[in-house]
Amino acid sequence: MNKKKRRFIMRLSILSILAVVLGYVFYTNFISGEQMAVTEGETAPNFQLTNMEGEQVQLEDYRGKGVFLNFWGTYCPPCEKEMPYMESQHQAFENRGVEVLAVNVAETELVVSRFSDRHQLSFPIVLDKNRNVVDSYGIGPLPSTFLIDENGVVQDIITGSMTEETIREYMEQIEPA
Repeated sequence: MNKKKRRFIMRLSILSILAVVLGYVFYTNFISGEQMAVTEGETAPNFQLTNMEGEQVQLEDYRGKGVFLNFWGTYCPPCEKEMPYMESQHQAFENRGVEVLAVNVAETELVVSRFSDRHQLSFPIVLDKNRNVVDSYGIGPLPSTFLIDENGVVQDIITGSMTEETIREYMEQIEPA
C-alpha cells in the first residue's frame, strides 16, 4: 500500500509540473504574445541584419525615408500573395522616398533566394535567422507590417494580408513631405 501511495504522489507531482509548464508556454505564446513590443507613436528600434548580398543593413540606414517594414516567411500563404503587390508598389514609390524592407523570419538564404527569384522581387530582403528582430518587435502572426515615417516613428502596425490598393495607401501615408 505504501508503494502505491508513493507512486501516486510521484505521478501527481509530475503531472502538476507538466500542467504548469504547459500553462506558461500557452500564456507566453498565445496571450502575452498578442501585445506588440513596439507600438504606434514610438521610435522603431534599430536593428542590423544581413541582406541577400551578404551586406549588413540597419534600419537607421533608411532614416529620412518612409519605411514599409514587412515581416514574412515563404511558408506563409498570405505573405506570398502580397509579395507581387509589394513589388509593384516598391517600383512606384522607390523614387518618392518610400522603401520596402522585408524581414524574412528564420529561413535559409537558399529558400529565400529561390522565393525572391521566382517572384522577381527587387526590394531589400534581410534575414532574421535567429528571430531576434521578430522578438524585439513583438511579432505574432505573419505577415506583420510596420509603417515607419522619415523620422523613424512607427505610424501604423498592420497584421495580416494586404491588397495592392491598401499597400499603396499605406505607402502614401509614410511618404515624406
